[in-house]
Amino acid sequence: MIKRVFLLASVAVLALTANAQTQLNAAGATFPYPIYSKWFSEYHKQHPEVQINYQSIGSGGGIAQLRAGTVDFGASDMPLKDEQVKTIPVQFLQLPTVLGSVVPAYNIPGVKGEVRFTPEMLAGIYLGKITNWSDKTIAAANPGVRFPDQAIIVVHRADGSGTTFVWTDYLCKISPEWKATVGSNTSVHWPAGLGGKGNEGVAGMVRQLSGAIGYVELNYALQNNISYGVVKNAAGNYIKASLDSTTAAAASVKMPANDFRISITNAPGKDAYPIASFTYLLVPTNWKDANKKNAMVGFLNWMLDSGEGMVKDLDYAPLPAEIRAREKAAISTIR
Repeated sequence: MIKRVFLLASVAVLALTANAQTQLNAAGATFPYPIYSKWFSEYHKQHPEVQINYQSIGSGGGIAQLRAGTVDFGASDMPLKDEQVKTIPVQFLQLPTVLGSVVPAYNIPGVKGEVRFTPEMLAGIYLGKITNWSDKTIAAANPGVRFPDQAIIVVHRADGSGTTFVWTDYLCKISPEWKATVGSNTSVHWPAGLGGKGNEGVAGMVRQLSGAIGYVELNYALQNNISYGVVKNAAGNYIKASLDSTTAAAASVKMPANDFRISITNAPGKDAYPIASFTYLLVPTNWKDANKKNAMVGFLNWMLDSGEGMVKDLDYAPLPAEIRAREKAAISTIR
């Protein structure tokens, strides 16, 4: 009898061990949420012992939660500068995961098809200096298009957002006035406009408000059939945001040898879409919990080997092979 009870108890312990799950908690950028959600789900199907929970709360929130130690890892569309890194009490890697673009979406009565935007137009509109769609600057970039005599309603993100960082990083590069007076961050003091929360909030306001312009992520615009314009790049060409033009932006900028942090807005390539960016996972390099460390490393390697093959289906651009190889080496330093 005693042997039977011992045997049953041993089987129960083994069953509990087999079913034990390692849970990783993360939070951050909304831009990569669709692909992260798919990756975490697919990885769990293949590795039922690992569960990754992700809160899509914006890059600012992800950075704050990593700083507070309330998540195992964070996510940000903005590469953190040295002074920001110093405010976080753990050492961490900033690992690019996918590429994306930010596009100008608009609702201009009577105007159909693609509107051309120059850097001067976008800076002038968001500085509150170009206030009507009939402005001669807009007409000059769009010969043959009849724009209405209608006020421009500027829409921006109300929440801390990596999308805002990408947009304002671009504006800093093409407008000295913007750089001097507004700057670039996940949140800024906007000279003009109305705020919407998330891509859905900005897109909803653009749809509802006649004469509105706002910025949203390319994948969100594609999946929700939102009209967006083409933008004149640094080489002087009008480029429509696409997976190819996003990849072209990354390919035309050389990444530093010992760092993954780089801005690819206003990239020099002739086919480069100018408002493009990497998005990053912020992964601690030292883990007290070996199970969590192993789960994290396993996922990251799977992401680079298998996950990257899924990104185009959700309208993201995959990482170049050279960057994936460098990341593999960085991941091997996680302890």
